[in-house]
Amino acid sequence: MKIVFMGTPDFAKESLQALVEADYEICGVVTNVDKPKGRGMNLVASEVKQYALTQNLPIYQPVKVRNNEEFLVQMRALKPDLIVVVAYGKILPKELLEIPPMGCINVHGSLLPKYRGAAPIQWAVLNGEKTTGITTMFMNEGMDTGDMLLTEEVEIEAEETTGEVWDKLAKVGAKLLVQTLEQLEAGTITRTVQKDEEASYAPMLTKEIAKIDWENQDAQTIHNLIRGLNPIMGAYTFFQEQKIKFWKAKVTSKEEFCEKFPMWKEYSFKLKEIEAGTILECDPKQGLFIQTKQGILEVLEIQGENAKKMDVSSFLRGKQMNAGCLFE
Repeated sequence: MKIVFMGTPDFAKESLQALVEADYEICGVVTNVDKPKGRGMNLVASEVKQYALTQNLPIYQPVKVRNNEEFLVQMRALKPDLIVVVAYGKILPKELLEIPPMGCINVHGSLLPKYRGAAPIQWAVLNGEKTTGITTMFMNEGMDTGDMLLTEEVEIEAEETTGEVWDKLAKVGAKLLVQTLEQLEAGTITRTVQKDEEASYAPMLTKEIAKIDWENQDAQTIHNLIRGLNPIMGAYTFFQEQKIKFWKAKVTSKEEFCEKFPMWKEYSFKLKEIEAGTILECDPKQGLFIQTKQGILEVLEIQGENAKKMDVSSFLRGKQMNAGCLFE
């Protein structure tokens, strides 16, 4: 079986490596163009390209795949039996999907039809889901609407970040891809049509969703926002006109808070009357605790404006914050 592999980030690299180690013939690797990164803005190759280079695999990096006849000619010349797509980052045109006689297989980071779209892992964490998973599927012209093949469910732990769930799913996806191809070759694979009425969507993340809304978001929602945007962009707020990013936090119950700060026991009934965004306690040894619309948020990892991320104790030793002050 000759395979063209299309993918870009480390999530996709896991699947490519699994195919190579399973001795599948990779006749071409398609990945995004190198991008400038860092202070020097030096061009950096994708994780998939870096791995493909170590395996001496043919690499293709089209700027676009739609309305690109040169690229289609290159793919047809490879005569692949199958195209495998894992987190490539571009919607494929019908002309490309029709090239391989065995079709195109996609590894998707959700239990379809839930979370179709570009950011399924991120939105599962942002929405506080307890489980997610991997689905392998045949591709069609729709957005993750093709027939499903194999699925595997994965638990999302209460404190896990998008980055941690991403890493787990990358390994599961690689394993499930190999199983899918084995069953496809053996003729034992079963196709399941998706129920469109059960579909939900996971669009690309925007900078706008990263701002914490103290007035309208409770502690659990903010906690999910923080871990859902870690390590992508970080959830942010403002303190004294400076942008502050939160990278890790946890929800603290009123009972836990009063146990840690006994002086609050007598006044705990007044916590719900305190304006959302108010610092309740702020000390390098004890931590940073903020009142939300409902519940208390303890910040664990934080980043000041034009500074590096650090644990909250280190941050508070160098930043003047006081109980009663307000995050905007």
